[in-house]
Amino acid sequence: MQSKTWKIDLDGKIITIEVGKYAMQTNGHCIVSCGDTKVMVNVTMAEKPREGVDFFPLGVDFEEKMYSVGRIPGSYKRREGKATDKAILTSRLIDRPLRPLFPKGFYNDVNIVATALSVDPNVSPEPLAMLGSSVALSISDIPFEGPTGSVCVGMIDGKYVINPTAKEQEMSKMHTMLAGTHDAILMVEAGASEVTEEEMLEAIAFGHEYIKKLVELQNEIVKECGVEKSKKVQYFLLDESKKAEVREYVYPLLEKVYAEVDKIKRKDLESSTDEKIKAYFEEKYPDDLREILDAVYNIKKEIVRGKIVNEGERPDGRSLKEIRPIWCEVGILPRAHGSGVFTRGLTQVMTTLTLGMLSEAQEVETLEEDDIQKRYMHHYNMPAYSTGEARPLRAPGRREIGHGALAERALEPVLPSEEEFPYAIRTVSEVLSSNGSTSQASVCGSTLALMDGGVPIKAPVAGIAMGLIKDKESGKVCVLSDIQGLEDFFGDMDFKVAGTEKGITAIQMDIKIKGIDGAILKTALSQAKEGRHHILGEMLKVLDSPRKNLSPYAPKIISFEIDPEKIRDVIGTGGKTINKIIEETGVKIDITDEGLVSISGKDADMLNRAKEIIQNIVEEVAVGKNYNGEVVKIEKFGAFVSILGGNKEGLIHISKMSDKHIKDVEEVLRLGDKVEVQVIKIDDKHRIDFKLNKILI
Repeated sequence: MQSKTWKIDLDGKIITIEVGKYAMQTNGHCIVSCGDTKVMVNVTMAEKPREGVDFFPLGVDFEEKMYSVGRIPGSYKRREGKATDKAILTSRLIDRPLRPLFPKGFYNDVNIVATALSVDPNVSPEPLAMLGSSVALSISDIPFEGPTGSVCVGMIDGKYVINPTAKEQEMSKMHTMLAGTHDAILMVEAGASEVTEEEMLEAIAFGHEYIKKLVELQNEIVKECGVEKSKKVQYFLLDESKKAEVREYVYPLLEKVYAEVDKIKRKDLESSTDEKIKAYFEEKYPDDLREILDAVYNIKKEIVRGKIVNEGERPDGRSLKEIRPIWCEVGILPRAHGSGVFTRGLTQVMTTLTLGMLSEAQEVETLEEDDIQKRYMHHYNMPAYSTGEARPLRAPGRREIGHGALAERALEPVLPSEEEFPYAIRTVSEVLSSNGSTSQASVCGSTLALMDGGVPIKAPVAGIAMGLIKDKESGKVCVLSDIQGLEDFFGDMDFKVAGTEKGITAIQMDIKIKGIDGAILKTALSQAKEGRHHILGEMLKVLDSPRKNLSPYAPKIISFEIDPEKIRDVIGTGGKTINKIIEETGVKIDITDEGLVSISGKDADMLNRAKEIIQNIVEEVAVGKNYNGEVVKIEKFGAFVSILGGNKEGLIHISKMSDKHIKDVEEVLRLGDKVEVQVIKIDDKHRIDFKLNKILI
C-alpha cells in the first residue's frame, strides 16, 4: 500500500494518521501522532478459527516501550517485562468499544497491538491508541462494523477541553475517556471530583461531537485506501430450519428455568437442563453442536429480556428500580487497621484497610517524565469460591486489575491530603460472593473500611451498576438499577456509577449493542443517582462518619514541613544526624524532597521527642527571641550556652550577665546551669551573642 497521511485539528491539537508505510504483513496498520507522541497500531487475523472455539477471541495489547521516553527500563534485565497496570487498563479501553462491532458467528482470532513509539509527556497516548485501533481495523480485510472515534474530555473552570494536556489534566475536574460511532456512544470511562450528572452528560455530548469528526475522517481514509472485507471468513450460524427445531425443543424447558427467582436453585436447574439439551442435540447433530448451543444462548437471552420488557419483571422478581436488600458491618478484623463488609443480595465484599509510612507508597515506572508514587492503592480479588466454583487460585487478571482501578479512581477524590493525613493507604477488597456489581460493592466496602480505620475522608462514596434492555422490535427501553449477573450477561449495558451524595467520582460504561443515545444516558444517570443515595443511606446506618481515633495497631505518624534547604542538616554527613535521632527515639523518619517530614512509631513521647530534635536542627535563631539552654563552657570573658537541643551555641559576654559589674563569670554562672537567654546579635559568620535573662536551675 502506498504511504498516505491525513490530519485533523481538534481545538488546536493536530492529530496525524499515517498508513501504508510500515508493517507490510499485517492485515491493517497505522501510526497516529499528536505532538511528539506516536502510537503504532497493527492488527492481524488468523486464517481460520481454532478447533472447537465457541467465542470470538479478540486479543488487545498496549505496549509501553521505555525507549519512547528515552529511558532504560529499571528492571533487573533492563528490558520491558510483563504489562504494567496502566498498560492493561489502556488495553481494556481499546477493547471495550471495538468488541460489539464484530459480526456474530465470527470466531477467527484477531489481535490488536498498539505500541507507544514516542511519548511527549504532555500528550497522552491512550486516545491515540484507541483511535489507531479503529483505523487499522477499518482499512483492513477483517470483518468490522466501525469505525469508532475516541477522545478524552476534561473540565477546567466550567469549560470542557478535548484531549487535555498533562498540565490541563492537573487543573481538570474530570478525566473522561469516550469512544463511539458517528451515531452513538459505546464506552465511557471517567474519574471526577464530585461532578453533577448534568455536567457529565454535557461532557459526553461535547466529546461526541469530536468523535463524529474522527469517524468522518476515517470514512475518507477507508474510501481512499481501505481493502475489501475478506470473503474467506466463515461465519458459524445455524440455518433457519435447525433454528426452528432447536427453538421448539428448548423454549419450554428454558421457560421453566427462568421462572425460578432464587439464583442458586435456578443455577442447579439450568445446569441440569443444559446437560439434557446438549445430550439431545449432540446425538442428533454432532457437527452443528457449537452453532446449536449458540442458538440456545440466544433463546435464554430472549426469555429473560422478554420478561423484563413485556412484564416489567426481573429474574429475581424485582421491579426495574428496586435495589437488592443491603446489610453492612464494620470492625470485624481486630488486627487490620480498618475493615468493612458490604452485602447486596448475593453479592458480598469484605474490604480491609492498612496504613503505612509514606515511604511505603507504590513506585510505578511510567511513560511520564518521572516515576510516580501511588500513595493510595486499591486491590480487588475475586476467588473462584465467590461463584461456587472449584478452581485453583491465580494471579490477578485484567478484570481484577480493571475493577481495582475503578474503585481506586472512585475513592481518590475524597481522600485527605498527605499534609492532613501523612499515611500510605491500601485497601483490599475480597469478593466473598458474586452475583453482579462486585466492583461497586468494593467501592462501598472500601468506604466502610476507611471510615472504620479513622481515615478522615471528605465524604462517603457508594457505587451502583445500571443495566439496559433495548428491544429491537418494539424499540422499548428498560433501564435497570443494581443489575445482577444474569442481567449483565443477557443485557445490553453495564454502566457503573460511583459517587458521593454531592456528585459523581467515577464512571465505567460498556455497551454490547451498537451504542446508546443521550436520552438513555440521561435516564441511566438519573436512576443511578437515586440508587446511589439509597445505598449510601443503608451504609451510613452502620457507621455514619470516620472514627475519631486510629486502630491501636496502626502506626502513629506525625508530620510537619521544614525548609527543603535544611534537609541536608537533618540527614547529616552520611546520614549520621538522622540515624542518631532514630537510635535515640526508636522512630522511623521519612523526608520528601519538598520538605515534608513524617515520623512514625509506637510511643507518642518518642514521636514528639524526634519532632523536637528535628525542629531544633532546622530552626533559624532570630535576634530578640528568647531561648532556653545550658551552660556548656566557662571562659574568663563569658559563658558559652547551647540552645535548640545542642544544635546552636552562643556566647554570653560577662558584661551581659547582670546590670551590675561582675569580676568573675562564676559569680553568676556555673557549668551545667539551665538558663534563659535572649539573642542580641548574630554576626556575618553566624556567631551568636546572648544576654542572660534568668537562671532556671
